[in-house]
Amino acid sequence: MGVRLPQTRLPEWVRKPIRWSEGLHGMKILLRGTKLHTVCEEARCPNMEECFTLGTATFMILGDVCTRRCGFCSVTTGKPPTVDPLEPRHVAEAVEKLRLKHVVLTSPARDDLPDEGAAGFEACVRALRNSVPTVTVEVLTPDFSGDEGKIARVARSGVHIYNHNIETVPRLQKRVRPAASYDRSLGVLTSAKKAEPKVVAKSGLMVGLGEREDEVIDVLKDLRGAGCEMVTIGQYLRPSADCLPVSEYVHPEVFARLRTKALELGFRQAASGPFVRSSYHAERARHEAGVTPPPETGHGVASCREPPTAAVSDGGVNERVQSEGVPR
Repeated sequence: MGVRLPQTRLPEWVRKPIRWSEGLHGMKILLRGTKLHTVCEEARCPNMEECFTLGTATFMILGDVCTRRCGFCSVTTGKPPTVDPLEPRHVAEAVEKLRLKHVVLTSPARDDLPDEGAAGFEACVRALRNSVPTVTVEVLTPDFSGDEGKIARVARSGVHIYNHNIETVPRLQKRVRPAASYDRSLGVLTSAKKAEPKVVAKSGLMVGLGEREDEVIDVLKDLRGAGCEMVTIGQYLRPSADCLPVSEYVHPEVFARLRTKALELGFRQAASGPFVRSSYHAERARHEAGVTPPPETGHGVASCREPPTAAVSDGGVNERVQSEGVPR
């Protein structure tokens, strides 16, 4: 499905130069001041410089330590810290300070908590709705062990987009994320739509781990069957030597075919390309999907109040990865 190369070499379409900018430096200073984490930094995303320069980021709530260890992820695994009871306030203050119009909230898996973090998502979303009523909210959640009650708690909290990533094809699930389940992830999306039909369901997957193109298409069909309406497909890039190696670098033409197939299957919005990630240009994706709540009822990426100009469909094919950064 792609190009197999020695691990020391990258094809031209997955290369980005390392750039320093005032925007990057300024965003880091602002985020440090809010006492919040971003998945952009924790997961070593290759788009961080671009997004930070544009004034965008994805907030990681409930700490920066995960209770699970997935083969593709660089987020620290271990015993998570105590949840900060003031975190919802910090998130709302950061959104106001950064003048954001679309917010993405995510978290590591918190199997150590009785509610697995559902209350934390709910509290942050409600804080955003109260403080910044014109902001739209997208959540990227763990699977909550498939518990419908926990999923419903988040889905009914006021979010507009409920994202849970399926990550890879069924054949590779155990190797890529041993503590998760393909069917359970489909169930998360189904449960979110069942709990709140107005919520737009979204999911994402990586390619370059050894899957076949027909397997990816089958995943797209399963996602549509689960009620998923938005999808992201991006190249897996190894974040560290402890993570799974890249099996192949998928050519941009394959990404284009997959995006076309997704739209043919009925997805409202599909982003497919080497640098596409779950929340890459999330505000633009939200707009493309037609998620436009009335200003007076808007709720809880993070995107500046200026309209984005970069398209999401090609995933940065025309840009040059600074290193093999984490895909999500």
